[in-house]
Amino acid sequence: MKVKNKGRKIYKTKEKNYYGKSPVGKAFSVGLTVLLIGGIGFIGYSVAEPIINYTKKKGDNDVSTIVTTDSEQVTNENGEVISGETAADDQSSSFEQYRAYALAPADLLSSDALRTALKRVPAGENIEYIEVPLKVSGGKIYYASKVNMAVMSGAVQSQVELSDMVSIIGSAGYKPTAYISTFDDNIIPINYPETAYVTADDGSMWIDNNLEDGGKPWMSPFSDMAVSYNAAIAQEAAGAGFEKVICSDFVFPEFRQSDIEYLGESVVANDRYMALTSAANMMYENVVNNGSSMMIEVSAADLLKGNSDIVQPMLLSANSFVLDIDLDEISGGVYTADTVYEFDGTASENVDKMLKLVNEDLADFNVAVRISGTSVSISELVKAKESISKYGYSSFVIG
Repeated sequence: MKVKNKGRKIYKTKEKNYYGKSPVGKAFSVGLTVLLIGGIGFIGYSVAEPIINYTKKKGDNDVSTIVTTDSEQVTNENGEVISGETAADDQSSSFEQYRAYALAPADLLSSDALRTALKRVPAGENIEYIEVPLKVSGGKIYYASKVNMAVMSGAVQSQVELSDMVSIIGSAGYKPTAYISTFDDNIIPINYPETAYVTADDGSMWIDNNLEDGGKPWMSPFSDMAVSYNAAIAQEAAGAGFEKVICSDFVFPEFRQSDIEYLGESVVANDRYMALTSAANMMYENVVNNGSSMMIEVSAADLLKGNSDIVQPMLLSANSFVLDIDLDEISGGVYTADTVYEFDGTASENVDKMLKLVNEDLADFNVAVRISGTSVSISELVKAKESISKYGYSSFVIG
């Protein structure tokens, strides 16, 4: 995994601190000492503390200065108490490389289909994790979910138990990762209108186009019920033994001006990202409290178009991202307000070009690169994966 300058989060029972040494952080430490000696005391510290914490959050990963007291217990990202002596070791393991192969929804329709799919894992790539699409874009669920809203809405497409998936993947020598799409969900809003975007005047459900043109509702991050539903799905996966949970589609629909007139300005307000980060943090808590860890996925094409509401390093609890380069999605070009970016080369050339364009957009996070596309062979995806190393990435997902 490419470790960027965000620094690892150390969780305490009373507050959240970030440890790391950077030149700025050292300067503040010296400055703070002088202020304390000079008698500035409490006022000086009150002003400096948020800035110091920020510089530590953005610093490197040296944790040699971790100190614990009887009243504060240091825990890892899974909520397990660790001692001061083991904190440094725990941090280094939290930045393990993530090498994964992604399955397709059809691979989860039966236990036999899953076993067959595992035989397709590319050899020689040191794949350690198998990524399982439990909830996909559109809202369909490919496991025997017990979440009531999922069952009652008809979203559940497979009756394979999560415990069986974990067991089968483990028996094949891999670790299980759950993949969960969040707000790109058109099923739940139909059955539970409280989870949808609604018009400002009469509260009727908004759809993204005319019905005859395939218009559909979207799940809204402004809905508490929608947020709780996604958090319940994530909790179910983590509680079943999935070691990692990747959450994707923290996105808003592409609203037209006519949509804004119906929905109100809140859907395009400058602070709308707070609805997404709040939802992500709720899912994060549910995941880590059940012994798993969470990553957030973002589309490379979305980053290129400036659709990056979820990328908020100061607000997110999760500090690891998956950057999805979908070769099918970008094959027709990526259109922004004033530029058309063409991706008409080989898979490797297109991956390289995209990374050159968006590489710095996730500079505050640890990043794994997903290379996907149904129109590209597995061998081409594997070859394209080699392009990521020149940008400092070692973690990847194939498929």
